[in-house]
Amino acid sequence: MNVLGVMSGTSMDGADAVLARFRGGGGEPFAWTVLDRGAAPYPPELRARLARAITPGGADAVELTLLHAELGEHVAELVSAMQARAATAGERIDLVVASGQTIWHEPRVDPARGVRLPATLQLGEPARIVARCDLPVVSDLRQGDLAEGGQGAPLVPFGDLALYGEAGVARAVHNLGGIGNLTWLPPDLDPAAVVAFDTGPANCLLDELAWTKAGRDRDDGGRLAAAGRVDAAVLERLMAHPYLRLPPPKTTGREAFNLRELAGTGLAELPAEDALATATAFTVASTAAAYRDHLPAAGGRRLDEVWLAGGGARNPTLVAGLREALGALGARVSTFEERGMDSADREALAFAVMGYEAWHGRVNTLPSATGARRAAVAGRISRPPPDARR
Repeated sequence: MNVLGVMSGTSMDGADAVLARFRGGGGEPFAWTVLDRGAAPYPPELRARLARAITPGGADAVELTLLHAELGEHVAELVSAMQARAATAGERIDLVVASGQTIWHEPRVDPARGVRLPATLQLGEPARIVARCDLPVVSDLRQGDLAEGGQGAPLVPFGDLALYGEAGVARAVHNLGGIGNLTWLPPDLDPAAVVAFDTGPANCLLDELAWTKAGRDRDDGGRLAAAGRVDAAVLERLMAHPYLRLPPPKTTGREAFNLRELAGTGLAELPAEDALATATAFTVASTAAAYRDHLPAAGGRRLDEVWLAGGGARNPTLVAGLREALGALGARVSTFEERGMDSADREALAFAVMGYEAWHGRVNTLPSATGARRAAVAGRISRPPPDARR
């Protein structure tokens, strides 16, 4: 099957898509080839509305309803363009897998805050893609795991194992999106032995600071951070965040790591360059602590390699800090680009693998990563009419 994975991550900068041909799976050897890539950045007005929507009280039911439809159309336009491009190349798209844009994610019960059940919400109506492109769509991939007692994240380890696992190599794939997450792939490729969790912030604080302090969408190339000075006292307060001490499985999001929630640390009061330097150091230090504290060598969990993916892999200042910190743990650190791949592909490809397995009625989650009672066939399938022409 030719499967188009469409990912909208916690950076909330738009939709990234990867078209790949998959063969095998379900116990058979899995093979894959990337055929095409595409992206559809969010217009500034839409991105601003999404930023308000992830703030408690920032969007009412009307606004969320409108965003659900508009994000569906936004992804449908991208899929339609890639569908036309595939046809020109003599290819076709058989299946679309759309992650949706996460607006709120509550993976743990918290009676003090009124959270009685874990819950999650992703926006982007898949019926818009079906109507526009006459293609089946797998969507809403987190709910199945959440209902099985998991945290609904991280989900990408299932795809990571199929795509990047290598017998005899203890490899970690680390995504640097808005939130950082790692997948440790065991040398024996045993799905039950995979370890995966969110390490904390990657780019989310960097992006928020770049916008509030410098009027920029991001700190391109980490240049502002490189020009600043790390405030050791602020960094110490940031590293005291309770999430960092939680044992895996665990997941987090922008709702925990934003300037409002971290107001007591003093990060927002620093000059722009110093704030970005300190936030970058926080990403590096919290990432290294996650490997050191939650991925011990006991039980054969050695660490041979770390592959960096996501938008943060294109930030030389951040990558340099991670090379030093993770290299001190004995790991060889490289970016996806240095491995001949594209950093932006990782999450879209992983969701594509999940959708491919769901289409075939096979389980597509890893309880070892999410904490669920059992693996789920996660995702809802929306289909075009039986007489639709593609």
